[in-house]
Amino acid sequence: MALAKRRLTKPPRARLDVDERRAQLLALGLELFSQRAYDAISIDEIALAAGISKGLLYHYFPTKRDFYAAAIREASRQLLDCTRPDAGAPPMERVHPVIDAYLAYVERRGPAYSALMRGGIGSDPAVAAIVQETRDAFLDRLMQNVPAPAAGPELRVTLRGWIGFVEAASLDWVERHEMKREALRDLCAEVLVQAISVATRRAAAR
Repeated sequence: MALAKRRLTKPPRARLDVDERRAQLLALGLELFSQRAYDAISIDEIALAAGISKGLLYHYFPTKRDFYAAAIREASRQLLDCTRPDAGAPPMERVHPVIDAYLAYVERRGPAYSALMRGGIGSDPAVAAIVQETRDAFLDRLMQNVPAPAAGPELRVTLRGWIGFVEAASLDWVERHEMKREALRDLCAEVLVQAISVATRRAAAR
């Protein structure tokens, strides 16, 4: 598939221009790697689509793998930023807005989300680390404000499993579109409540 040539801003002259160009390159990377396999995209094609030379692309990202990993990290940053919970709301009242924001991101940026969660270059350590850091960040958020007696291994394992459930359900949803977003949000929230209940009961029985 031919890549449409994209013209970025003029060559950077100040720090702001450097940051802006890098952000544009990452947005392009997310789009390209979401649509095509990692090995199917060459550095020449990326530079052509960006409207810059290969030398300038290498100035920002030493290798294609570095470029890919940076694009995946940007997808992670976007997802974590848009799902930041309201610290002033009671813990259980944060659930629906956070899940809704998560699913809205998936709906809006489905290919980028798929690239983040599926990875595109097998078991590459850098990419795997980014995905794991994203999951750990969500786990840390869920564990916040949990009473000490309940914050044991049962709850941690349960919440980590719930994160995996949301990932798998979201990927299925964005690919099949068989449920309304609100229905999936409510399902994820109900599964979370039930999972916490089971984990808490088991922890109390120890």
